[in-house]
Amino acid sequence: MPLSEHEQRLLDQLEQQLHDTDPKFASALGNEGARRLSARHILLGVVIGVAGLAVLLLGVGIQQIWLGVIGFLLMGAGVFVATMRSRVKKTPASADGAKVAGAKSSFMANLEERWDERRRGE
Repeated sequence: MPLSEHEQRLLDQLEQQLHDTDPKFASALGNEGARRLSARHILLGVVIGVAGLAVLLLGVGIQQIWLGVIGFLLMGAGVFVATMRSRVKKTPASADGAKVAGAKSSFMANLEERWDERRRGE
């Protein structure tokens, strides 16, 4: 089940604050510049992979090793393209134009502020 827009925005804020407060720990987590699999990359990778398979089989069929090698390389390129991840665009401002994550605000202060907002029912 995907996150709602509000939940995604909160997650992005928390991630940005983690990067601001402890960049060494954030880089150790290995999620620098969040990336996600793209349907476009997967489709393109599958098409390239199938084309590579066809070229490989053609090369084997006509007994041309160099054509088989090219087909194999195309299949590898297809796998590479299919597993490429695209960058997730960060939204630095909320829907009303207010700044989402201030660089000077502390992580705990923002958590406390959100807790208070939830308790007030906002």
